[in-house]
Amino acid sequence: MLDNFTIRMSEDCFVDLLFGKVVGLGAALMAANYPRSFIDVNRDQYELDPDMFFEPMPDYVPNPSTRVMAGLGTIPKNVASDLPIYNGRIHLEDALKRIDSLYVPYHKHLESTLNSMRKRFGFAVLIDCHSMPGKLKFFNGGEQPDFILGDQYGQSCTNAFVEYTAELLREKGYNVSLNRPYSGGFITAHYGKPAENIHALQIEINRSLYLDEITLEANHNFASLQNDLTSLSADLMAFPEQEFTLCKIAAE
Repeated sequence: MLDNFTIRMSEDCFVDLLFGKVVGLGAALMAANYPRSFIDVNRDQYELDPDMFFEPMPDYVPNPSTRVMAGLGTIPKNVASDLPIYNGRIHLEDALKRIDSLYVPYHKHLESTLNSMRKRFGFAVLIDCHSMPGKLKFFNGGEQPDFILGDQYGQSCTNAFVEYTAELLREKGYNVSLNRPYSGGFITAHYGKPAENIHALQIEINRSLYLDEITLEANHNFASLQNDLTSLSADLMAFPEQEFTLCKIAAE
């Protein structure tokens, strides 16, 4: 069995608090109140690993994706450190109950909110916020960015907004990169449809900026980063509205 620390290694710790003040700016804020090690809403609905379950997979479950093979499906098999969550197989019924009671309502609400905003304003913007470990193997010990912006390599969001976001962060003194190794997960890819006036941008935050990764407690820089992200959000909300609808005009 995993201890309390290890089971939290996939957690986007405190990210909802970092962005919590955006509600006062007039933005909608949505947060999952259950751990990603239990169910991951940033996956396709039935992105399941057949090797996790006693029962065979129903026909509607797709072939295992690269994420599933890494143990990081809708019902994760491993935490981010590749350590197994379960001692053995589990029942498929348990996974389907989690999907029906948690995953489905989450996405219904998210989709409804985006459609409502698009109807009201003519467009909608989704900022999907996550955190990443402070020392990713991807960078081989080299300098790791403070922020990684993911737009599915230009497919989920208008490029002008991505560049604007990156520049605002750099002006605040942060190191920013784009799409590598995080180009956006299911949420960014599924909801980001610029030609339909819905834009989705993923933001990955280096946890070492605000978190003691040993104790999982906020560090001395938490309040400063929170203020920077509130300021960033205010600036993003001031981005020219017409830039979000140019993609649809170009597509037509």
